[in-house]
Amino acid sequence: MMRRATIWLGGACVAIGLAAGATAQSSTKKELVQRVLQLQQTEIENVARGLVERPAAQMMQEAGIAMQRQVPPDKREAMGKAIEAEVKKYIDESYPLVRERALRLAPTTIGAVLEEKMSEDELKQLVAWLESPVNKKYQQIGPDMRNAFIQKLLNDARPVVDPKVQALDGRIRVVLGLPPPPGVSSVPGPGSLPPPKPPAKAASR
Repeated sequence: MMRRATIWLGGACVAIGLAAGATAQSSTKKELVQRVLQLQQTEIENVARGLVERPAAQMMQEAGIAMQRQVPPDKREAMGKAIEAEVKKYIDESYPLVRERALRLAPTTIGAVLEEKMSEDELKQLVAWLESPVNKKYQQIGPDMRNAFIQKLLNDARPVVDPKVQALDGRIRVVLGLPPPPGVSSVPGPGSLPPPKPPAKAASR
């Protein structure tokens, strides 16, 4: 009887020890995940800002096109400044709200995936990389690299894309029944081509 009791107590101690070890490991992983999220806070905030600025940028682009077509040149500058002021107000009001939600959701989304998919050792390596001088320098020069690449790509692709954009704009105007922009010849649409000419009659002999 004493032997069985000793075995049971020994097993219980092992189980308690394993549970304590698992709890400590889980706590360490949570701390590592929290550290990763802290190091990635700027990226999370950039995502939030992008969500806010993307629709505003699209609306400004559409407004610019509308002004070129419908607003007299002497009134465009004042109208453009008014639109920019409205966009800035929208971003200033919206970004803090989206940023707060992004930071609140990050632990239950990004953090949950990191904790589930990565081991404690992998998380330690990730933290070490994120804190490394090489990564910090890469993050610093990243925006300049992206901007230079995007600008170069835009300049290089513009001669190829611009004619296609203008052709698309012309076809859409035909579908909508709108006149072509000033100085642009109309683009024929479906049914707008003249009927084919009848074949020439054979010369009489």
